[in-house]
Amino acid sequence: MGIIESMRLDGKAIYVTGAASGIGKAAATAFAEAGADVAIVDINLEGAENVAKEIAEATGSKTIAIQCDVTKKDQVEAMVAKVVDTYGKLDACYNNAGIAVNAPAEEMTFEQWQKVIDINLTGVFLCATAAGRVMLKQGYGSIINTASMSGHIVNVPQPQCAYNASKAGVSLLTKSLAVEWAKRGVRVNCISPGYIGTELIMNAEHLKPLIEQWNAMAPMGRLGKPEELQSILVYLAGDTSTFTTGSDIIVDGAFTCF
Repeated sequence: MGIIESMRLDGKAIYVTGAASGIGKAAATAFAEAGADVAIVDINLEGAENVAKEIAEATGSKTIAIQCDVTKKDQVEAMVAKVVDTYGKLDACYNNAGIAVNAPAEEMTFEQWQKVIDINLTGVFLCATAAGRVMLKQGYGSIINTASMSGHIVNVPQPQCAYNASKAGVSLLTKSLAVEWAKRGVRVNCISPGYIGTELIMNAEHLKPLIEQWNAMAPMGRLGKPEELQSILVYLAGDTSTFTTGSDIIVDGAFTCF
């Protein structure tokens, strides 16, 4: 079997959180194009249903849409159970749901801080451990989390201490789980994207001045595209990455290199 064929995901069952748009949608699309059956998970059920239908029609893969608030333990466990009930197993998952709040630290409310940490860090913990319990029983599985280059640098000019802290936490959580489960067949990795031009970012009027500043600082002079993360995600979900665990793969156009 050649390298291209070995990177296929035929027969695998994967869920993606935050999959109704942006990076999550791009990831779910890539997994399905590579042959996997994909659960589209999002707090926005209508959006998830639309994406699931779109991907199924385009790829022929089996898709389901599941509504889930990743900060709620019972909803996360029910989501994972539904994936396993539907597909009979869970080969890989991509814990991607997240939010950002830009506010000066001295003005940030506790509620703002808590919401970011709950979704970005606690949500990843709940999803990763729920999926991990299934995969540990199976004796195999690949867990992928979304961290960020913001876990490696302090972004400017926007103030986002909660986001930065949450993403640094995701990176070390990923490494911790990888070490705990390394001898039990379950791999845990994360990707750390730089500024990615999702529809949400590109269509937000208040972000246009920031985008201009980000691009001026970026070695490549532009934002990344969600599609530029797809091949790495397919690699991490598949069988060619069986010696890759505990990795935090930065995909930022060299933004963090200086």
